[in-house]
Amino acid sequence: MRLRSLGVALAATAALAALPTAHPSAGAAEIPLPQGKTVTASSEENPGPAAAPAVDSGPGCGTADAARGRPATASSTENAGTPASAAFDGDPGTRWSSQAADPQWVRVDLGSVQDVCKVDLDWETAYGKDFQIQASADGQNWTTLENVTGATGGTASYDVSGSGRYVRIRGTARGTGYGYSLWEVAVHTGSTGVPPVQGGGDLGPNVIVVDPSTPNLQRKFDDVFARQESAQFGTGRYQFLLKPGTYHGINAQLGFYTSVSGLGLNPDDTQIDGDITVDAGWFNGNATQNFWRSAENLAIKPSNGTDRWAVAQAAPFRRIHVQGGLNLAPNGYGWASGGYIADSRIDGTVGPYSQQQWYTRDSSVGGWSNGVWNMTFSGVQGAPATDFDSGPYTTLDTTPVSREKPFLYLDGSGYKVFVPAKRTNARGVSWPAGPGNSLPLDRFYVVKPGATAATINAALAQGLNLLFTPGVYHLDRTIDITRADTVVLGLGLATLVPDNGVDAMHVADVDGVRLAGFLIDAGPVNSDTLLRIGTPGAGADHSADPTTMQDVFVRIGGAGPGLATNSVVVNSDDVIIDHTWIWRADHGGGVGWETNRADQGLRVNGDDVLATGLFVEHFNKYDVYWNGQRGRTIFFQNEKAYDAPNAAAVTHDGIVGYAAYKVADSVTSHEAWGLGSYCNYTADPSIVQAHGFQVPVTSGIRMHDLLVISLGGKGQYAHVVNGTGTPTSGTGTVPSKVTSFP
Repeated sequence: MRLRSLGVALAATAALAALPTAHPSAGAAEIPLPQGKTVTASSEENPGPAAAPAVDSGPGCGTADAARGRPATASSTENAGTPASAAFDGDPGTRWSSQAADPQWVRVDLGSVQDVCKVDLDWETAYGKDFQIQASADGQNWTTLENVTGATGGTASYDVSGSGRYVRIRGTARGTGYGYSLWEVAVHTGSTGVPPVQGGGDLGPNVIVVDPSTPNLQRKFDDVFARQESAQFGTGRYQFLLKPGTYHGINAQLGFYTSVSGLGLNPDDTQIDGDITVDAGWFNGNATQNFWRSAENLAIKPSNGTDRWAVAQAAPFRRIHVQGGLNLAPNGYGWASGGYIADSRIDGTVGPYSQQQWYTRDSSVGGWSNGVWNMTFSGVQGAPATDFDSGPYTTLDTTPVSREKPFLYLDGSGYKVFVPAKRTNARGVSWPAGPGNSLPLDRFYVVKPGATAATINAALAQGLNLLFTPGVYHLDRTIDITRADTVVLGLGLATLVPDNGVDAMHVADVDGVRLAGFLIDAGPVNSDTLLRIGTPGAGADHSADPTTMQDVFVRIGGAGPGLATNSVVVNSDDVIIDHTWIWRADHGGGVGWETNRADQGLRVNGDDVLATGLFVEHFNKYDVYWNGQRGRTIFFQNEKAYDAPNAAAVTHDGIVGYAAYKVADSVTSHEAWGLGSYCNYTADPSIVQAHGFQVPVTSGIRMHDLLVISLGGKGQYAHVVNGTGTPTSGTGTVPSKVTSFP
C-alpha cells in the first residue's frame, strides 16, 4: 500500500497546544540505552542544537546536516504551529509534534539516494520510548537502520549504516501521554566504506556486437549455434547485437538461449538480406522443444522469400519486419507448439502449418494460411476473422492496453534503452517513431556473470536500472525492486537462480516497473514465490503507468531439481503480463511429482490485470488462479501435469483435477478469449479431469472460445468449463469446444 502524508492543516491562528515543560532532572546525565548508545538529557527549557556525544561515525561520515531545509512530511501534526518541517529547519526553538496516538512518524526527503551514517535526535519532553530510524529509496518500502527501545528522551546520536533518499523516525511507543515531539533531526551522510555501484560500461563476454563489415560474421553465428543447437538445459547464454546497416548473405541459426537484436531505433535500420532461422534438425524434425530464444528489432529479406521460425514456447518474435513470408513449421512439417509475435510486420503470408497454437498482437500480416487448434489475434491488421465454431481463429480488432518491451539501441556511439509508451486500443505496429523515452546506459547497472545479489540491490538503492548480460546468476537474497519506473532488462535469456529457498525477485506496489527478457530458474530448496509483483494487500491505482512483465519466463525443474510453492504472484493492480511461459518441467533433469513440485503457476490477486499471451503448464495444483476483479486474458495455452500419479493425487473438494484456469468464487467480473488446455496423463492415462476451466456463473464473467484436448487419449476431460462442454474421448486428439460461457 502506498504511504500517504496525514498532516493536519489547521488555521494559522490556532493556539499551540500546551505540553508539559518539565524536562528530566537538572544537570546533564548520561543514560545508557539497550543498544549501547548514550543520550545526554538537558535541563534547559529550550535547548540549543542537539549536542551529540562524541562517537566514531565510521570513515567518511560527514559533519553537515543533509536533512536541514529538506522537504518533510509526517503521519500527523498536533496543530499548524508544529509542522514536520520544523524538525529539519535548524531552529532549536521550533518543533514537530504529532497527535497523541501510536504509531506516528516524521520523514525527510534528502533529494537523492545517499549513504546514511549517523542520525541525531533532539526530543522535546514528549519523547519516543520505542522507535525505529528507517531509510527508503522510494518513500514506500523501508529498511530499519536502528531499532531503539526503552529510550528516555533528550538528545541522542545513532551510528547507522544504510542508504536511502528518505529517512524516517517512526515511533511505536510514547514516553508520555502526549504525542511525539522533536526539536530537531539531523542526518549525516557520506561514505560507508563501500564504493558506489557504477552505471554503464561494457556489455560483458557473452554479448557479440557486430556490424556489416565484421570479418567472418557467418562463422560467429555458426560457432554459437554449434554450441547451443541442442543445449536445452545448458549454461551457455549469448546475445548478438547487430549495428544498423545491411547484412548480405547471412543465415543466423538460433539455438537455445540465443538472442539476436538490431541496434537501430527502428527495425528497418538493421537489414538482413538473408535469414534468421529456427528449425528442428537436432530433434528429428520435432519443434515442440524449441524453447528459450528470441529475435527482435530488425528487418529480414529472406533468401528464398520465406523465413523459417519453427519454435515452441518462450521464443518471442518482436518488432520484426519480414519482407516476405514467414513459415512457423519445421522442415518436413513435423510437430510444432508455439508461439508469439508482437509489434511485427510480415509483408507476405504467415504459414503456421503444424503449429498447434499461436498468439499475435499489434502487428500486420499479408495473410494467414491455416491453423491447427488455437490461433488468437488482437490488434492485427490482416488477421483472419473469428471462426472458432468451425476453425481455430479468435480475433479481436484491437488490444485493450499494451506497451512494447524496452530495447537496447545505439544513439551515435552510445548505448541507450528505449522504453515505449503505453497504448490503448492498439492496432498495428508501434514503429517507426513510436512514443516513449530513452535512458542512457549509465543509468543502468550492467550486470555481468559473478555479480552478487547484494551488489544488484545496492545498485537499485542508488536509483540505477538493471541490464542483465547473458549468464546464470545465483542469488543468495531476493532482488528488491522498490523504485517506480525501474527497468530490469535481460539479454540472451539471462537466468536468475534463487539459492537456499529465497524468492528470486520482489517488486513493490509502485508505478511503471518494466520487467523484460529474463528467465527465473527455481533452485533445489523450496522458494515460496519466485516472482512477486506488488506487496500483499496492494491496492494503489497504476492504470496511468502500469507495471509490465514481458518475455519473463519461469522454470521449475529440467535443469535440475527445483521447488517453488508459487511461481508468479501478482498483487498490484493494472499489471500487464505480456508473453510469459511459466513451466513446471515435464522432461530433463530433476523431474518428478515431488522432485520439482510447484503448486501454482500464476496467481493474480490484483485488480484490472491484463494477460496477453499466457502460457502456463504442468503444475501440481492450479496452473492459473485468478483472484482479482476485472481481469482479462487474451490467449492461454496449457498442458496439465503429465506425471500426476493417479486421480486421488489431483482430487480436491470432490473434483477430479485442478482446473488449468480458475477464476475465484469471489470474483464478479472477468473476461477471457482464446483459451486451450490439453491433458497428457502419461503416468495414469485413466484420469478423467472434471474440466479445463472453472469460473463463477455470473453475468460479469464472460469466457470466449475455450477448448480442451486429450493428447492421444492419455487421460480425458469430462467437460470444458464447469459442467459445460462435451467430453473428450478416444485417441483422436480432437478438441471439445465452448464458444461462449455462460
